[in-house]
Amino acid sequence: MLSVLTTGFVSRLRARDEAAWFELWETFGPVLRAQLTKWGKGRIGPETVRDLSQETMAALSDSLHRFDPGRGARFSTWLLAIAKHVLGDEMDRRMALKRGAGRAKGELDETWMAAGKGAPADAEYEAAVFRAKCAQAIRQAEKESDFTDFSIYRMRVFDGVPGKDVAANLGISEPTVSRRLAKVRDLLRTRLAEVIATYSFTEDEVQEAKRNGLSVFPNSSADRSDDAEFDSCLADVYHKHLELRQRDEASRSGP
Repeated sequence: MLSVLTTGFVSRLRARDEAAWFELWETFGPVLRAQLTKWGKGRIGPETVRDLSQETMAALSDSLHRFDPGRGARFSTWLLAIAKHVLGDEMDRRMALKRGAGRAKGELDETWMAAGKGAPADAEYEAAVFRAKCAQAIRQAEKESDFTDFSIYRMRVFDGVPGKDVAANLGISEPTVSRRLAKVRDLLRTRLAEVIATYSFTEDEVQEAKRNGLSVFPNSSADRSDDAEFDSCLADVYHKHLELRQRDEASRSGP
């Protein structure tokens, strides 16, 4: 059963809520473009990839009224199947043009809605989708946080600056650094749980954070040892997603 957050988000998409569509595009656009480039195997250029990723979102919009959450498809499979459909149409269109014939767009095969069916998703793609969810949670937390508080978290966790150096740079005590660090971490946990719930159609997807060492519900022990694991895992996710976005931006700004 879909969470209230997921149901609400899908309802916004169905209502053509521009903010919801922008959020979806901003979050998963780089992942889709990377997958389309991989599938294209050099046969399509960056401009075509950009066009196809936009067409994927349009096809997703057209398929929303037929979406049946009871058939067990993952959110990641939903995106992937539609992207594959759009790319297949483009390849078929090109072949038809070579033969001097036109070709109408094909119908979207809805077998992807059933669990285990549809376009195959490899581990690399699934990891990229998960990292995109985490990156969205980070962006939300950054917008909501005090500028200095989030800067402390960024320096300490994402940039790996020792706590004493962060304190010296900002002219505050190390205990203050730790306290403000914990404040941002708690917000990140909350937003991460919400974002994952929003972009998950299955319980398996909901549990991805825990499997990746990102405990959104920390233990109650005095040492809070899972805090260090959370920070380390989130930093790894952050840097890998940043690499993807940098490659995506480079391809979009290229000739």
